[in-house]
Amino acid sequence: MIDHDVRVYPSRTELKREDQLAWKLAGVAADRVAVARDVREMIINRIIDNAAVAVAALNRHPVVSARDMALARPHRHGASVFGVRSSTRVTPEWAAWANGVAVRELDMHDTFLAADYSHPGDTIPPILAVAQTREKSGRDLIRGIATGYEIQIDLVRAICLHKHKIDHIAHLCPAQAAGIGTLLGLKQDVIHQAVQQAVHVSFTTRQSRKGEISSWKAYAPAHAGKLAIEAVDRAMRGEGAPSPIYEGEDSVIAAMLDGPAAHYTVALPTTGEAKRAIMDSYTKEHSGEYQSQALIDLAFRMRERIEDFEAIEKIVIHTSHHTHHVIGTGANDPQKMDPNASRETLDHSIMYIFAVAMQDGTWHHIHSYAPKRAARPDTVRLWHKIETTEDPEWTRRYHATDPAELSFGGRVEIILRDGSRLVDELAVANAHPNGATPFARADYIRKFETLTDGIIARRESNRFLDVVQDLARLPAGELHQLNVAVPSGTLVVGKPGIL
Repeated sequence: MIDHDVRVYPSRTELKREDQLAWKLAGVAADRVAVARDVREMIINRIIDNAAVAVAALNRHPVVSARDMALARPHRHGASVFGVRSSTRVTPEWAAWANGVAVRELDMHDTFLAADYSHPGDTIPPILAVAQTREKSGRDLIRGIATGYEIQIDLVRAICLHKHKIDHIAHLCPAQAAGIGTLLGLKQDVIHQAVQQAVHVSFTTRQSRKGEISSWKAYAPAHAGKLAIEAVDRAMRGEGAPSPIYEGEDSVIAAMLDGPAAHYTVALPTTGEAKRAIMDSYTKEHSGEYQSQALIDLAFRMRERIEDFEAIEKIVIHTSHHTHHVIGTGANDPQKMDPNASRETLDHSIMYIFAVAMQDGTWHHIHSYAPKRAARPDTVRLWHKIETTEDPEWTRRYHATDPAELSFGGRVEIILRDGSRLVDELAVANAHPNGATPFARADYIRKFETLTDGIIARRESNRFLDVVQDLARLPAGELHQLNVAVPSGTLVVGKPGIL
């Protein structure tokens, strides 16, 4: 890896394109370095993971709407849509839209947290959609996805968006565009323009994850994927983009991030260096914000020591700045304590999640968020006794560069009415690479089979798992086999729109 300094330049200074971050990102994408075996196998894991959570969400309202919108844009040589038979094709940007919403809806696929946060699995739907449309091979797809993960994670390590209230899709969209560039074997100058366009159009606010969180939380990364495909399409036709997109005096860093005096150090692979960033990401065992994963596991453990939940006076979760301010009481969102809140809001409330996990000892992507479950009086009483507080040590560990110290959990203090206290802590989720039971291929398959049980036929499940695990050998034009279809007549149709 090599460090690149990134700062703002006045317009009177002509910044050579070779010195621009977008050009360097494009260089990583254009480098035809081989994909390592373990990276390839992890990419397969994440394709399985995406398919699992997408199929489980197929008849949820946001996914139904997105799918209907995509099916209104048919294209004979286009891409497939999750749930629909593979012979039905739509334009790639709308397939990326529909599939991206399906993947994101349950908040249960992979994550990477550093200076900012991300779900790098969101890079897969648009890259796959273009791969299907352009009849690429499994090896081509693997190369494209390796780039998407690399660019996404490298940006997330270096540049914080959330402190400026910018949504994380601002790093996702250029990663998606770069991954498509690798997939198609585009030249560096074409990818450069596509990346710049992707950055320019994808800076949006974090209100999508504040207050009353709506279905746009699931739509946002799908929107980025749609924009990324359109950006690459424009660049391939010879069109340019605002430049320099990162360093310009009126561009994103100066206007929306750290300002004219900003300085970032972005580490990127050197020419010929393998793209391995995916190996630093991790998936979710439970459906919820990633910072809740370790705390759910901790709730399961602590409940065994509690005889009477009504005897609890208060629960304090000592955790990182990010957890406290995004999904804790530090967010100052009253909706996070509201039994009538949306599912999207509840999965961003660690107070709700910890209460239900303690009471039930299990976590389910549907039942744990059901309105009746959220409104249960004993749950509401326990939920409202929980608060979070920032602990500087947990904040330091959240940003640690040493993998052995990196943590996304916290220390929980349960105060009982008799004055006694129960205290326990957990640094990382059990499924984390450093956790008690790290996810391996068998766990991804189990997750897929569990989430799709009763939705797809066993024969379809076995077919998909056989194909995806042999992805590197899948010939050109056969990537539609990665689509997963449900039995005829089981997909819900939503309300009509313009088309």
